[in-house]
Parts: sequence; C-alpha cells; structure tokens
Amino acid sequence: MKIRRPNLYCLAALIALTVPAAAAAQRKITTPAEQFGKPIGADYFLINYTQFLQYWDKLSKQSDRMKLTRIGTSTQGRPMMMAIVSSPANLKNLARYQSIASRLANAEGLTDRQAKALAAEGKAVVWIDGGLHATEVLGSHQLVQTTYDLLSSNDAETRRILDDVIVLLVPANPDGWELVGNWYMRDADSLKRSTSGLPVLYQHYIGHDNNRDTYMASQAETQAMDSILFRAWYPQIMYNHHQTGPAGTVMFAPPFRDPFNYNVDPLVMTELDLVGAAMHSRFIAENKPGTTMRTGANYSTWFNGGMRTTTYFHNMIGLLTETIGNPTPMNIPLVPDRLLRAGITPFPIAPQPWRFAQSIAYSLTANRAVLDVASRYRETFLYNIYQMGRNSIQRGSRDSWTTTPHRVEAWKAAMARDSAEGRKKTTAEYLAMLNTPASRDPRGYIISSDQRDFPTAVKFVNTLIKNGITIHRATSAFQVAGKSYPAGSLVVKTAQAFRPHILDMFEPQDHPDDIPYPGAAPTPPYDNAGWTLAYQMGVEFDRILDAFSGPFEKVSGFAKAPAYSVAEAPAGGGYFVSRNANDAFVLVNRALAAGLPVSTLTSATTVSGISLARGTFYIPSVPGALAVVRKTATDKGIQILPGEAPAADQLLAVRPVRIALWDMYGGSMESGWIRFLFDQFEFPYKLVFPPDIDSGRLAGNYDVLILPDDGTVGRTNRSRGERGLSAEALARIPAEYRGRVGVMSTAVSLPRIREFLTAGGTVLAMGNASAIGLQLGLPLTDALADSAGRLVPRAKFFVPASVMRLAVDTANALAFGMQSEVDLMYNNNPAFRLKPEADSSGIKRVAWFSSATPLRSGWAWGQGMLEGSAGVLSAKVGKGTLFLFGPDIQFRHQSHGAFKFLFNGIYSQPGSNRE
Repeated sequence: MKIRRPNLYCLAALIALTVPAAAAAQRKITTPAEQFGKPIGADYFLINYTQFLQYWDKLSKQSDRMKLTRIGTSTQGRPMMMAIVSSPANLKNLARYQSIASRLANAEGLTDRQAKALAAEGKAVVWIDGGLHATEVLGSHQLVQTTYDLLSSNDAETRRILDDVIVLLVPANPDGWELVGNWYMRDADSLKRSTSGLPVLYQHYIGHDNNRDTYMASQAETQAMDSILFRAWYPQIMYNHHQTGPAGTVMFAPPFRDPFNYNVDPLVMTELDLVGAAMHSRFIAENKPGTTMRTGANYSTWFNGGMRTTTYFHNMIGLLTETIGNPTPMNIPLVPDRLLRAGITPFPIAPQPWRFAQSIAYSLTANRAVLDVASRYRETFLYNIYQMGRNSIQRGSRDSWTTTPHRVEAWKAAMARDSAEGRKKTTAEYLAMLNTPASRDPRGYIISSDQRDFPTAVKFVNTLIKNGITIHRATSAFQVAGKSYPAGSLVVKTAQAFRPHILDMFEPQDHPDDIPYPGAAPTPPYDNAGWTLAYQMGVEFDRILDAFSGPFEKVSGFAKAPAYSVAEAPAGGGYFVSRNANDAFVLVNRALAAGLPVSTLTSATTVSGISLARGTFYIPSVPGALAVVRKTATDKGIQILPGEAPAADQLLAVRPVRIALWDMYGGSMESGWIRFLFDQFEFPYKLVFPPDIDSGRLAGNYDVLILPDDGTVGRTNRSRGERGLSAEALARIPAEYRGRVGVMSTAVSLPRIREFLTAGGTVLAMGNASAIGLQLGLPLTDALADSAGRLVPRAKFFVPASVMRLAVDTANALAFGMQSEVDLMYNNNPAFRLKPEADSSGIKRVAWFSSATPLRSGWAWGQGMLEGSAGVLSAKVGKGTLFLFGPDIQFRHQSHGAFKFLFNGIYSQPGSNRE
C-alpha cells in the first residue's frame, strides 16, 4: 500500500492564490516616483506639505493598512494629520487597542495579572515623526518613503511588524514643510537650490524652539501632538527624527550621555539602551557604517521640554537621531578621531561623497530597527509601561525621598568629616541625616484660588493637563495640614502614573556639577539645566507631605479661572483692576483699542472694602466700557471692581503706545516668542528691522522699542551673514524681504537708538541685548568682568539656563503688581553694578541678586559673583527711559511671573518711576 503524500500541487496552487493576491493588492499602491515624478531622496528635489497630503490621501484610499486622522490645525491654518498604519485586522479594532494602551500607561485600577493579560492582548504603539525642524528635510521626507514601504511591502518581517505594532506617523511642522519645500524648489536651476536663507522662521512664532515647547505646550502644533502622546495613544516608543549628524559620522542614535534626570523611572533608561542597541546592531548588520552614540555627541536625557525628552517623564522610550544629508549632495569630512573603532563609534565610516538617498536609506533602517524591536518585545514594552506607572502611583502613596546630586555630596562630606575626626556612624544614621520627615517628596500640591494671580496659576495647571496630568478642584472650602483653602483651589496629587513629570514641574532641578577634572571648565548641558515651571510662572503652591483628602472633583477638560460678574459702576464712577493679574493688561489693551480712557492710580485706595495699590488701572464708566469690562472678566477670570471715581489728581492717563519690536531677516526666535506673547495679551505692535533703525525713523513713529535677547548691537555672528551680501545674493532674496537685511552696528544703529531715547522714547532691552546700557556709556560696570573688561572664564562662572531668584523693588512703577521676589530664567546673561554717580544720573535698581546663592533650579557654578549685582535697571537717557533686563523676562513664554516687567515698561509714563 502506498503512503499518501500531501498534494504539493494543491498546496502550491493555494499559495499561488494567496501570495499573488497580496502582490496584486500591493501593485495598486502608488510609488513616490509615480506620484512626484522623482523618487524620494533624488538629488536637488523636495516636495512640499500640500503634495505630501495629496499623496497620503491617495494611499489611504489604496491601502487597507492605513487610516488618516486629523489631530489639529497648524498655526497658519493647515490640517495636522496623522497616519495610523498597522494590519487591516488591527485597524478594525483600533478602539480596543487604544484603550489597552491608555489603561496600561495610566496604570490605574489594574492588578499585575490584569495588566499582563492586557499586554498579551495589546499591540505595541510606536510614534515616528519628521520635519519638526523644517530645514532638516530628511525627517519629513523619510515619512513619505516609510509610509509607502509599510503599505507596499509583504515580506515576513513587515507582516510581523504590522501584526504586532500600531505605527503613528506624524509630520510635526506642516507650515515649515510647506515653506521649505517651496523655498528650495523655487529656482529652476537645481544647482542654485538651497534650504538656507529662509526669509522667515519655519514655525510662525518660534522656529527651532518648537522643539523646546513640549511641557509648556504653547503652540498649536505642540498641543496637537501632546494630545496624542499624553492623552490619547500613549506610545511606548516615540522616535523624533532630526539633523544633522556629528562631523565625521552619518548618524547619532541612542544611547545618550549622562546625566539622566533623577525623576525619570530607571526602566526608561534601560529600555532606551535596549532600543538603541537594536538600532546600531541593525546598521552594522546591513553594512551601514558611521553611527555614533553616548559621548559621540552632546545629547542627554536631563532636559524636560523637547518632544522626545518630555516622554521620559511619561514612562515612554524617547528616541532622537541626528543624521546628515541634504538634497544638495555633500561630503563626509575627514575627522581622524571618528575613524577609530570605539564603544561610541563601533563601525566608523570613511570620508566620502554623500547623497540624500543614502540618508533616506539610513532613516528607513533606523525606523525598521525600532519597529522590529517593538514587535519582538511587544508584551514587555506594554507591561513595563504599566509597571513604571504602577511604581509612580505607589511612590506617590507612601513616604519617599529623591536622591539628588547635592544630597549625595552632603552625604560624602559628612562621611569624610566623620572619618577625619575618628567618628563612625551607621548607614541608617547617615540616611536619617538627610532623609528627614521634612525632606520627603510631596504627596501632592495645593494651588490656592485666593492667590494674587490665580488666572496664571490656572494656565500653569492647564500645561499639566495638556501633558496628561490629572487635576482636582475643591468644590468647597477645606483644610489640610492646619491651613484653610477656599473653594476652587486646585489640587495635584503625585500618586499618578506620570508622577515624574509632576515633580519636574514643581520641584527644583539639581543638575550635577559636570566638570571633567578639578579646575576645568564645566561641560555645558545639552539644553536647560533648570526650568521648574511653577517657579517661572510665579505660581503660589503648598507642598503637602502627608496623605490628604478633601471635597475634590476631577477637572474635566481644562481648568478655568472663575468668571467674575461685574456690576454696573455708580453714576460718574468706573472700574478698577489690580495689576496683580497679568491679564489685567488684556483689559487695558482692549479698552485702549476701543478708544476708552484708561488711567492708573497715583496712590493707594480702597474699593468695596478691597485695598488697591498704587498703579491700579481705572476705566471710567463711559459708553462701551461695561461691555469690554464684562467680557474680559468672563474671558480671563480677573476681578474688576466698580466704584466711585477717584479724584482727578489721583489719576495718571495711560496713553496708547506704538510698539516697535526688533526682528531680523530670517526671523529671530526671541522676537518670535515676544510676538506670540503680545498676541496672547493683545498688545499692538509692528516689526522693525536693522535698516529701519538705521534710517532714523523710530522717533516720531514709535513710542517703545523692544530689543529681545539677540537684538544686540555690534554682534555680527547673529546676523546670518547678511552684512556684505553680494548684489547677486541680495537679488535672490524676494523683494518684499530685502528691506529686512542688515545688522545692528555700533557705528550707525547705536547713535540712532540714543537719538530715539533722547527724544523721549522708551527702550526695553532683554538678556544679552541689555549690554546696550554699557555701550551707551551709562555709569555701570559688568559684574562678570574683571577690571580690564574681560569676562570671567567659564571655570569660574557658569550658569547655563537656570532659574534664579531676584529681589524686587515693588515701589518702582516697573514692578507694579509684583511681589518682593521673582524667579527668572538666567543664562550667563549680563549683570550690572552701579557706579557712585548712577543715582544722580537717574539710574534705578529695580531687581537684584540679593544673596550669594540665588539659584532656585538648575546649575550655577560660581553664582556668588552675582551677589549685589542688578538684573533689572531703569535709566533716564535724555527725555526717554531705558529699561535693562539681564535675565530673560519672557523665556519661551514660560516666565509669566516676570511678564509684568515687560508690560509695565511698555506703559511706563514720564515721571511715574519712583524718584
């Protein structure tokens, strides 16, 4: 009897029925070359965002592996789209998988057993974005090819990835992509094409700083992406594509160098290393040399604020790559140290010509490595994000202590001292020395609703909500730790999955002293060393160290300041609003725009039993006033009091002002942040450029000139080379932008600014631009320079972007509405000492470093040098006033606690400063 064998012909026929069917479906997928006429990565060729969306729309109709969804609207009104790519079966069950991702990330109400079951059922979620920095065109264009490859490929690895992983593809900056794509392709001569020389910022307000906005979430694009990352999909892996790679390499990829932020769960760091190792290993296996890691570049995991770094504080694996490449061919230079095989560069690359298509290939390999490891470790990543969230909830529910660098130094000093003196303590005694009950981590924070500027506190809380933090509101008055709080107070408990982010927004950062050897200059951090947002925004809060409860309800959506009702003023009276709230200036701007009279009180008064300080705004009850007042009280939640009119000699009129805000060709990010601030608070303004200043057209046309941090005089390094442009280069600039080309010079610009001041103008100079006070010859000295005028070396003084505390003269009109101390972002900025003749010259110290340890959050090496120096000054120059702000009073729209310096300066009146 014959043994019956499987009918191989039937099996082959069955395979033929399935594989060709899949292949036939793939043939319907339009290739990038078919869509655009050239392949992605072709030399001298880019597409714009409009073309990209058209392609995505076509692909979504051709493939059952892709679903398009709108996640928001860009600053300039373009749709922000996200492509969800996975297997057809997964796409049909997206709601379930999204629910699993959310439940595991938030880690509430789950047992370990339940979490394991969800992890086994769920799909890994991986975010891949591109084009955040629009001139880094590799990031946007790899998205095009990545989408096509995932939709069209049918190899075993792709099918496994699509079965195990839900991929979120996100173009991060639609407006910038459109701008750069059009700019590059504008020239018919391909050899003249370049991504450089853009006339404006590639994000309308903030340009490159769009990767510094994630925890603040001020911009429309950030808000859209935060909503997906932290409130909708909670990806276990987030991959942020950037350019360019370190010289002599092709790509930097994780792992990163130290330090990593001690608030972050350590499992984030080990998983980050795991994914990074998979990336480098795949490059080597595919014979793609030239990747580097760790100290191969300056990138670290300390900063919270970038798109990939904020994810660490949400228990996610945040990836950053920096890769060379441009549609204009380039060369990899000879960097001898990069050619030696080492742990940071295991597979060096030789100097050679380099094409854009090669960079696209590297990006695709990186993406494939990330998706592969997400597939292979699907259950592990899903369960571990739950474990990290569970650990955070447990830590926030019991006594815990955070070990910071300077706590370690205190232990080391105590142990050394005891050893030298022959004393010996037990480990428990040393731990108890610093781990005292008073030094515990908080169980939560209470933000009282009766503080001076509660609307700003609400804005702070909403930044937390945008980042996925749960907030509670008190429905009635309550007491905690012997203190009473009114209804409406806001409560942030730390027993949450994203506890690391909460601590990082309320607690000071303690950056370690990163110094290679004794006497060496400190190694700069990748970005900020400190940023504590609650400090910067001037929020008053209480740290609660023990478990507490109260009449609390969860805030649904976003928090709102209570809308005050405003009664009609008595006949002949008007409306009073304190400067305590920043949004009082919105009312002033709206009233002036409506043609209503506005004044300030020249002395304190009392209205309806409430004391109002000198400087309080007053709007008489004229036709139209009540409507403006009521709308603002409702919109902004500020208290506006009706009352009898003050005596005429108690009022000083507030005039509408014509504001000139400095900017430059290509756009200044610092100026852009101020534009954004002005638009939020409804200040009218116009941009002026170096040629406008040099023409002498300031006086008579403007009342106030704003010089942001990079609006410095005589520094050509910030001018992007516009000085000395050839006629041919100038002709290539669009006509409407040629009037912006130029630099601020000491020979021409400085005398024009002096003329503007002398004629009665007001100048507000911020950050490094405040050095103009020295350039104008005011009786000041640089607190950070020696007797010869040389700046002290970094080995002796170094404060990289950290929060510092200054004392404030609240009697000075520039500080109306402020408290006696203010926290400001300081980044090695100017600080001033007054010469003996300063007072007789009309120079007033408004805010100063009153101690030898002004650091509040971050890192300050040699900070004692600042003691007694002035950070904020006002100076009379002819009929005008010059305000100097050494620290950055508008830092990335975060320093709300210092905004009043800017607002008061704009509306300063002759003779209103304290004499």
